[in-house]
Amino acid sequence: MICLHRKKPKASASGPHGTGKGCDPFVQTQRSKLQHRRARINQQINKEMRMRAGAENLFRATSNHKVKETVALELSYVNSNLQLLKEELEELNSCMDVYQNDRYAELPSRPGRLLWRGKSGFEHYGEDGILFEKEIKEFMELRQAMRTPSRNEAGLELLMEYYNQLYFLDNRFFPPSKNLGVFFHWYDSLTGVPSHQRALAFEKGSVLFNIGALHTQIGARQDRASLPGVNRAIDAFQKAAGAFNYLKENFSNAPSLDMSASSLNMLVRLMIAQVQECVFEKVTLLQAQSDFLTQLQLAQEAARVEDVYSLVHQTMTQAHVKDYVPFSWTTMVHVKSEHFKALSHYFAAIALCDCPVASDAELPEHEKAFIQFHVTMPDGPSLRILLQDPEERRKLGKAHLKKAIMKHEEAMRIHSLCKILRKMDILQEVLSFAHKRSLSKYSEIDHEEDFFETGDAPDIHPKTHQKPEIKSPNFSQVKVTDLFHRLGPLSVFSAKNKWYPVRRVHLVRGENGFGFTLRGDSPVLIAGVIPGGCAEAGLKEGDYIISVNGKDCRWSKHAEVVQLLKSTGAEGVEIGVITLQGSEGQKAVSGLLKNNKENSRKSLMNSKSASTLLVWNKKSKRSKNSTYSVPFTAVGDNEAMY
Repeated sequence: MICLHRKKPKASASGPHGTGKGCDPFVQTQRSKLQHRRARINQQINKEMRMRAGAENLFRATSNHKVKETVALELSYVNSNLQLLKEELEELNSCMDVYQNDRYAELPSRPGRLLWRGKSGFEHYGEDGILFEKEIKEFMELRQAMRTPSRNEAGLELLMEYYNQLYFLDNRFFPPSKNLGVFFHWYDSLTGVPSHQRALAFEKGSVLFNIGALHTQIGARQDRASLPGVNRAIDAFQKAAGAFNYLKENFSNAPSLDMSASSLNMLVRLMIAQVQECVFEKVTLLQAQSDFLTQLQLAQEAARVEDVYSLVHQTMTQAHVKDYVPFSWTTMVHVKSEHFKALSHYFAAIALCDCPVASDAELPEHEKAFIQFHVTMPDGPSLRILLQDPEERRKLGKAHLKKAIMKHEEAMRIHSLCKILRKMDILQEVLSFAHKRSLSKYSEIDHEEDFFETGDAPDIHPKTHQKPEIKSPNFSQVKVTDLFHRLGPLSVFSAKNKWYPVRRVHLVRGENGFGFTLRGDSPVLIAGVIPGGCAEAGLKEGDYIISVNGKDCRWSKHAEVVQLLKSTGAEGVEIGVITLQGSEGQKAVSGLLKNNKENSRKSLMNSKSASTLLVWNKKSKRSKNSTYSVPFTAVGDNEAMY
């Protein structure tokens, strides 16, 4: 199985170490060193490429024969260095040692700190970041921990948790119309080239890429010799395909090659191909019997695996992908394509040569299956005679075995061309075993008196009994709480909203109360100010109450605010309010007031008697509308005056 390297955040010299949730507290790890080596080699390759481009330009421009000879010699050195560097990079990219640990380079803590210290951080809310040190520390520890996720469900939950927290971070601190100038640095997953972007979407996309890569590593670790292991591998690769597909559909203009549309498309197809391979292995485990129909099913399943791997190979050899994907990956996919095509012909030969001739009762079912087995019907006798005559079955089976042997030899030839694959003893043993098995079967059915020339067996129609599905990430399965919920409800206290500075208004209740009405929950909204009342001097319609006598009311329910106002004495009450700026804020307030009034009228029509205090919350969509005065006096539209 091919499992993917995860992207790594760029190393930093400072910042807290999140050892509580990660799996490795050390910074200088094998994975980080490997990634730094990749980056260094790519920088050297870029340098050699620039030198080659300059030498080629000089070679074309000069007419001096001696200069041309010198430049040609230099070009040969440059090309030789490039070849050596590419081979070294390929060996690093195909290094299996990287899968034996779960280590990352250290996350950059400095960009995160800028969020809290800069003017676009807590100052946007008129708050001092020092008051949120606990939340900042918790978030930074989460960022540090997610650099070392374990290769299991706990590691996936850790990445999901961080990804979900980025949703709140995006809405809290990243206004859509302003760039904060915070850079997020990551290493490319295979080339090791560092990439950076100032958009938080790049951070989210990189984490999502790692979710998909982690699924591939979990899938590759499963024991597929057992049915539960195969099922877990299928599920893991389907989820990996879903993560990469989600990334392709929702993120664009990625600064790194591994998150480009062409690379992600290739990765989705590669994951589906590995799912299909696991399905084939599942069928071999389930179908223990060696009857005719079972062998045909195995042959068609193998043909389906060959079909999807051929598609992946075509994708890998396209422009903008072939230079990025390691040569060992491309070769591996090509080898698998040829290998499974050989297996499909082998199982077809087993069905024809080893399975007994169908009885009269079984013949219709065998005919129905065999007529859809080949892409084109083989030359020779009719289908009924072919299935009932042992000699005709042997001839066609021999043709399939001949093609299987040819494909096995082609797979072994392609495998031998890649230095990295030649080091994989297990793969070489699998290819050699399959080749010898086909040769043995061919010699078994080959007769000395055969004077006919073995024909070319037709291709087998690919078919699968379990189609792979792309499972999109289910972010809702990991529940998270907004770390900065103390700032207030996200619907109001977000980076996209702007408001005027907080106003502190001191009110003393008059004969007719305070002279304003309230609506809603968390935060409570001033729905109206009564002309001539004491509230008219400092409050206005659309203000949000954020404090009463110093008590924070951003998350307070309607009844709680009313109770605080009721408890005030003759000295009065100090109310902290904010007013949204701009057209969007005014529209939001106007829409809320309008909806609440409509809901209030409906509540009045449906109730037997009007009350002075109505319950309203987000679930019931009913309107809270109250006034505060002594005594309460019911007024129009179910509102009361304070």
